[in-house]
Amino acid sequence: MTTHSHGHHHEDMLSVEEARQQILREFDSLNPETFRISDSVGLVVAENIRSGISIPSLDNSAMDGYAVRSQDVTAASQDNTVNLEVIETIAAGSLPTKPLEPGKASRIMTGAPIPDLADAVIPFEETTEEDFLGTADIKEIGIKMAGFPGTNIRIKGKDIEKNDLVIEKGHIITPATVGVLASMGMSRVLTIRKPVISILSTGNELLSPGEELSDGKIYDSNSSSIVASVMQLGAIPRYVGIAKDDMDSVRDKLAEATNSDLIISSAGVSKGDYDMVKDVISEHGDLQFWSVRMRPAKPLAFGILNKGSHKPVPLIGLPGNPVSSLVAFEQFCRPAIQKMMGKTNLERPIIEATLKDSIENYDGRRVYARVVVTQTDSGFVAETTGNQDSNILTSMLKANGLAICPEDERGKNPGDIVRVVMIED
Repeated sequence: MTTHSHGHHHEDMLSVEEARQQILREFDSLNPETFRISDSVGLVVAENIRSGISIPSLDNSAMDGYAVRSQDVTAASQDNTVNLEVIETIAAGSLPTKPLEPGKASRIMTGAPIPDLADAVIPFEETTEEDFLGTADIKEIGIKMAGFPGTNIRIKGKDIEKNDLVIEKGHIITPATVGVLASMGMSRVLTIRKPVISILSTGNELLSPGEELSDGKIYDSNSSSIVASVMQLGAIPRYVGIAKDDMDSVRDKLAEATNSDLIISSAGVSKGDYDMVKDVISEHGDLQFWSVRMRPAKPLAFGILNKGSHKPVPLIGLPGNPVSSLVAFEQFCRPAIQKMMGKTNLERPIIEATLKDSIENYDGRRVYARVVVTQTDSGFVAETTGNQDSNILTSMLKANGLAICPEDERGKNPGDIVRVVMIED
């Protein structure tokens, strides 16, 4: 049993780390699926990818200019023009038809293949090209620059050799990855599939946005913010709606949600009479119901629905207060979703910042204060976003970080250095 210096007992509370470990233990990477490369950004590659081709596939020109034999132009300079016979023009996408004999040159465009026996490209601006502007057919060109073997030539396989291991299993796809896959001629890629996340809220007081507001009711903001959070991670949200505060309604909604990889509910997990999510989990699976030593977001439910069946599904029950719900999502749902997607770095970046105002810790829980972090000449500065109550959703709207006050500290003062979890992508 741990006792905080304020005299509060927390023997039934888990630390954030303990809760997260217990949750993550139940998750693994999902099975792979093939995606169009354009739809794959943010996903994790499920196999090593080797190139079936060399890139470039042929030696090609890095410039618009003239392909030459370098030994023909070793003496060329601005003061000593070397004249060569032009035998053809090679456009990008077409192949040369003639090898270069001594004293010859081929007019060549950027990306076009280098003709046989040529080993350098002299750019237009280092030739007498401008003398022939408007001329359809250039018979002879003056070279005003010496060339060396390899000048302005992109060598076959310089970027990627055929059979090279280009992308390793576990790589997270970026727009640059998509470009590389496309350059290898791939239109689809095998990645860990996107998890399907069912989302529901509970409470008789809840209305869906768009419905007419009546006395005693509030709009369900939690579902919307969790749907958005899931989408931001690249997973697939499936909103199943609002369950009323009765067992049958909660049962029905959870039954709708079971055909997914994870259920995230909000509300119905604290110690009130109407907190039924935990009762239904207990009835239909394995409930691990906790309090977590953190503020906001102390109440949290975790369990496995249909445990032992062919399709068990984990459920994370978030608290009902909107800020608590989002902070708990950050701490527990986000890493679980990332892990299902095959990602290994599950942590948000953490920085150190100087605190502008104070953070109070009155009950020995780890405080996650909503702050806006700015960068100054002397480093990062963190300022709280106003009222820190767990129902003040605008405190999250303004925040780009969560400043931590540890469990064993009574608070943080202006000027203190705090660790801040950055929550903006």
